Amino acid sequence: MIKLIVPVVFLSVGLGVGIGAGVALAPAKAPEGAPESNEADKETKGFEDKKAKPKKPTEKGGEGGFEYLKMTKQFVVPVVEDDKIAAMVTMTLSLEADPTITEAFYSIEPKLRDAFLQVIFDHANIGGFNGRFTESGNLGVLRKALLEVARKDLGDNVSQVLIMSINRQDS
Repeated sequence: MIKLIVPVVFLSVGLGVGIGAGVALAPAKAPEGAPESNEADKETKGFEDKKAKPKKPTEKGGEGGFEYLKMTKQFVVPVVEDDKIAAMVTMTLSLEADPTITEAFYSIEPKLRDAFLQVIFDHANIGGFNGRFTESGNLGVLRKALLEVARKDLGDNVSQVLIMSINRQDS
């Protein structure tokens, strides 16, 4: 009998505490006649207003500033030492580019992925992912090589290659 009562008591107490906390922590109601917006709405509205405004022209050409184009899949690259896979490196990349090339980017993404993979493989083969591989100088070399490949296929509308994440998992 006690085995049946204990869960019901705990359920009732938990439900009561949850309801009490919800009532106690609920936002205060606005006084009558006051506008029905709170600080959170103002922050959200401000963000939406900024987002909705058209972007200013930039020096790099293009009327809409820059857009960030994310590669749809991450890159997985083996790190080979002594003819054995010593580690796997995963990377997520995005491009900072003129919004006018978005459609072209997605239409040639497979070709661009292939070219990026070759650059990343070359970087791995020269030891780019060994030791302190996340140093800015080391990643700068990789970014520069990736940018050259991106500009070869998409032109000068690409301003940067961004490394969004990088991880090395040793075997």
